[in-house]
Amino acid sequence: MNIDDLIHTSGAWLQAEGPMADVVVSSRIRLARNVADFPFLSTASASQRIEIYRCLCDAITNTNAGREATLIEIHELDPLDREILVERHLVSRQHIAGTGMRGVSVSPGEDQALMINEEDHLRIQALGSGLQLDALWAQVDKIDDELSERVSFAYDEQYGFLTACPTNVGTGIRVSVMLHLPALKFTNEIEKVARAARDMRLAVRGTQGEGTDALGDFYQVSNQTTLGKSETELIRAFSDTIIPKIVEFERTARESLVNHSLPQLDDKIWRAYGVLAHARTITSDESQDLLSPLRMGIHLGRFPLLNIAELNDLFLSVQPAHLQKKVGKELSGEQRDVARADLLRKRFARSG
Repeated sequence: MNIDDLIHTSGAWLQAEGPMADVVVSSRIRLARNVADFPFLSTASASQRIEIYRCLCDAITNTNAGREATLIEIHELDPLDREILVERHLVSRQHIAGTGMRGVSVSPGEDQALMINEEDHLRIQALGSGLQLDALWAQVDKIDDELSERVSFAYDEQYGFLTACPTNVGTGIRVSVMLHLPALKFTNEIEKVARAARDMRLAVRGTQGEGTDALGDFYQVSNQTTLGKSETELIRAFSDTIIPKIVEFERTARESLVNHSLPQLDDKIWRAYGVLAHARTITSDESQDLLSPLRMGIHLGRFPLLNIAELNDLFLSVQPAHLQKKVGKELSGEQRDVARADLLRKRFARSG
């Protein structure tokens, strides 16, 4: 597998399968780990970064998951290929913007990604479609156990696993769920959800994590701290209480739109389709915002021209790096907007 292979698939997190997949786009569990007796990356020298990289690469390639995965050396990639990894949620923007040797081990189905020399020495990540945190935790825990047999991780008897960011100290776990909440946004109730999440000490962010906007009505909800709670406690809170409640709010809002505001709902869906199917220039942000009501329309049976798999492919295809890869060359911002509109027109023309 190489970067060019990735653009022809949707990845595990966009399969539109699993529990509550109409609202829960994807689930993610990530563990932060650091190799003992080495400084955090913020103070590590260039030679220490190389030692850490080689140590972790050797350990990963000797695990069951690592033997089947592809190790991508980020420091060897050109900027466009690095952006592909970010758009596919396999690495963070901080990871591609770093310095020195760094890489990511990606499983064949893109459901696992092990980031080397990101903010921490190692980030173990599992991704899946729908709400399936228990299954993802089983994957991550198994990889962590295998690596712990080969590498000593920084650990304190009082504080737990030591991490570069204080909010990850303890278990080092970050539980994250990406939600599609167009009905709550349409009915001006989304701020209630954001306030409730903050009251529960949860972070609500955009599609690419911290500091990003919620494009296409997608919101990422994650825990803010790990100290003092076990992995199982955090996962149970998300799976049994937090996420089901938000899903219930969104489904109730969608039902209300169908029962009481059907003309307005259909108008929003089909106006979005009209622009997407006929525009001659369109930005990445606008196209994702317009694809959002189509996704809701498909789940409500109000938009029959595409299925969810086809729509998810469009969500990836309209992003800047994926678009340029499909075109086969780098484009300026204006050229991308024209090429994106052309791609969308052709795709909707095929759907009739």
